[in-house]
Amino acid sequence: MLLAHFNEAEPTELLTALRPCLDIERWAQEIIAARPFADLDELLNTATTAAAPFTPEEVASAMAHHPRIGEKASGASAEASLSRKEQAAVDPADAAVIQALAEGNRAYEERFDQVFLIRAAGRSPQEIIDVLHQRLENSAAEEELIVAQQLREIAVLRLEGVMSA
Repeated sequence: MLLAHFNEAEPTELLTALRPCLDIERWAQEIIAARPFADLDELLNTATTAAAPFTPEEVASAMAHHPRIGEKASGASAEASLSRKEQAAVDPADAAVIQALAEGNRAYEERFDQVFLIRAAGRSPQEIIDVLHQRLENSAAEEELIVAQQLREIAVLRLEGVMSA
């Protein structure tokens, strides 16, 4: 999407474009309200701070859309397609990686009662596994902040991709 179009588009069209990036209405509304943007960097900087901090309810709602790391998102939605691209480095044929991620995901979910979330784009499978194990040592409060930050990082990367398409 061209920035000029983003700056002039109807809010409903922009909500549709922003939701696959991060399904938090307040985040999307703050970005829409901040238009017009002089350049892509200004848009991405706004996306980095919009709706800060997220409420626990917003995080829980947004987390409902994220598959487990190592499990490819199913479906034809824009969000599922983005998730598959982000996890492209995780090879489903590498049984050791898939097993390590499955075990780590189970431990994380037992400890924190939600799926493990990490910006997978640009990270190796081993790096993801290492971070997962490190984050199992966090307190619930520490992890809550990290998850919100990961949601933001993923959202900004996705928005950059939408704007580059």
